[in-house]
Amino acid sequence: MKRLLIYVTAALLLLAGCKGNKEQAPAPDETTAGEAQTTETTQEETTMNETPVAPADKWAELGDEPKLVIKTTDGTMTVKLYADTPLHRDNFVKLARKGFYDGILFHRIIKGFMIQGGDPLTKDTTQVAMYGTGGPGYTIPAEILPNHTHKKGALAAARRGDQANPAKESSGSQFYIVQDAEGCKHLDGEYTIFGEVVDGLNVVDKIAAERTDFRDRPLRKVEIISITPAE
Repeated sequence: MKRLLIYVTAALLLLAGCKGNKEQAPAPDETTAGEAQTTETTQEETTMNETPVAPADKWAELGDEPKLVIKTTDGTMTVKLYADTPLHRDNFVKLARKGFYDGILFHRIIKGFMIQGGDPLTKDTTQVAMYGTGGPGYTIPAEILPNHTHKKGALAAARRGDQANPAKESSGSQFYIVQDAEGCKHLDGEYTIFGEVVDGLNVVDKIAAERTDFRDRPLRKVEIISITPAE
């Protein structure tokens, strides 16, 4: 993955799409330990000789299509990541595992379209003017596949616009979740879809219903508390 310069305008990572009867928005344009051995000894000796069983590392047990729980201030949803978009899948897991998304806001919300988050700058209230321009400092090669469409709950990567990004490379961390398939269908074939919400679509609707200002920023903070492996 190649390194990029820090994005300079919020429009570069804002998702293109319709917004009610308004004109289209600007284009985006980042083993458990073995059980304790037992021996024929006294109870005290047995207790001293036992080896504690370490808790399972759920991150190490993820399969080809891992399910992750996104806990937000508006509720919890579970997403499944696709096996056929491995670059995006592995990157999302990597960032989630190290807590990159914890405390990040959904900074752009458009009812009837999508909800967008993943910008680390949203952790800093002094960076409000730059919300939507941040990332981990790299992009991901596009993995745009015809079998993945912008259905309700689709999880996709935001990106810079075609003029600055003709290869349609994805942001290293910013993503969006489709709230309305009809409002997003024109994005098919333009953005990498790498997962979907399999539980908690009502939470997507709840977040999409948040009141926003003229920049589509929610008036109330909608925060990602944590992203963890599903049980």
